Amino acid sequence: MFKMGFFIAKTNSMIHLSPAAISEIRRLQLKQQPNALLRLTIKLGGCSGWFYDMSFDETVKTDDRVFDLSGIKVVVDNESLNSLNGLALDYSEDLMGGGFRFHNPQAIATCGCGNSFSIATQNHV
Repeated sequence: MFKMGFFIAKTNSMIHLSPAAISEIRRLQLKQQPNALLRLTIKLGGCSGWFYDMSFDETVKTDDRVFDLSGIKVVVDNESLNSLNGLALDYSEDLMGGGFRFHNPQAIATCGCGNSFSIATQNHV
């Protein structure tokens, strides 16, 4: 399906959002930027070599892929795509507060923070 000049993947998504993550993303969207897309990427750094970065964005670049996940448009750049294949994003709250939890089958090691990871083939950015 083409919409607004970019491809929206409707089925067999490489990324999965839990109901709690969907609820929290929608809450944040309404509070910050109701019409924005959720940009999910990995960046070099962190304790284990790579870290997840989430932000709201209204721009879709030519090398981006857009997924429609339960009504939330998730944008992933081409460079991050392979390392996020199979990613399950959850949200949970505990005594220290709430936070997103990343469960990535591509990660061979993760840091205690849960936001930094390493992968077998580090041929990104």
